[in-house]
Amino acid sequence: MIMIEFDVYKQKIGALEPVLDTLRSALKLRDADSELETLGSEAAADGFWNDLPNSQKVLQRTKQLQNKLASFRKLESRYSDLETLCEMAREEDDASLLPELETEYAAFESALSDARMATLLSGEYDGCNVMLSFHAGAGGTEAQDWAEMLYRMYTRWAERHGMSYKLLDYLDGEEAGLKSAAIEIDGENAYGLLKSESGIHRLVRISPFDGSGRRHTSFAAVEVAPLIGDEVEVEIRPEDLRVDTYRSSGAGGQHVNKTESAIRITHIPTGVVVACQMERSQHQNREVAMRMLRSKLVEIREREHLDKISDIKGEQLKIEWGSQIRSYVFMPYTLAKDHRTGSENGNINAVMDGDLDGFINAYLSLKAGE
Repeated sequence: MIMIEFDVYKQKIGALEPVLDTLRSALKLRDADSELETLGSEAAADGFWNDLPNSQKVLQRTKQLQNKLASFRKLESRYSDLETLCEMAREEDDASLLPELETEYAAFESALSDARMATLLSGEYDGCNVMLSFHAGAGGTEAQDWAEMLYRMYTRWAERHGMSYKLLDYLDGEEAGLKSAAIEIDGENAYGLLKSESGIHRLVRISPFDGSGRRHTSFAAVEVAPLIGDEVEVEIRPEDLRVDTYRSSGAGGQHVNKTESAIRITHIPTGVVVACQMERSQHQNREVAMRMLRSKLVEIREREHLDKISDIKGEQLKIEWGSQIRSYVFMPYTLAKDHRTGSENGNINAVMDGDLDGFINAYLSLKAGE
């Protein structure tokens, strides 16, 4: 009986080989090898470091290609190990090897799925780290609590994927939750994976803040922008900025500098506002806030298919609370549904703990098919 199960796994493993071959072709590994060779020659040439912006681009691209090749070779090695394990189990007809085979097969299938999804991330900034901003909608405490729940959901998502996150700004709610916050998430393809999360998120639940136990609907907005490096040129004129300083406060507690070191920058032509209060000095907060502003302006320019930052108009930045991208229902049933793809997950607790990959993958697949 055990031999039959081993034979089934041999067939299942064999069925993954064409998928691996298709992935190899989609990743264009031969082109990557060729480009690496060209970049290596460029880096070895005399005067390479004389043009620092270009040398940084070359080194960044080299690292991306090396990581791409290394990831696929690791996947190939895991497939080979899986085949070997299955053959050894069949030859020895050893039932004790079945749990290990099941575990390794599931792990490889998941890794292969993730790698296939990564091929859909072809945007210019998809490989960048990402900045997420959260804004509570109308509705006071209920909406502010919902904004904090979303903040927690995305930090849990980052942890699930082995990514790190850093708090940039946090404005407490009046009684609970938050009015606004911003975090940076650092990890491979962070922006490419999370860019689909930008929009209005709707919550339906029995409010814990309503003594009558009535059902409430709340909205919060999530903004997503790639954290771009200095090599991306963004024209921001000093006269277009209004810079305000204020005393830091919020979720940082004793670790927040209580002097007037927090910075809020408004880009007057577009109305884009960024703030940072988590660094130790006003100068550091200003540097981070400027990086946040550059990233937001680039994201808007790309999303609106504009040629220049100056083409951005303020009215394009308004939030329309009626155009939610996803709804999260806690009562009378539990369901999270994405209105763009139709993707659903009835395990609302898992979703709020960061289980968002089904929604993200559905969105990337939809975009890839357009």
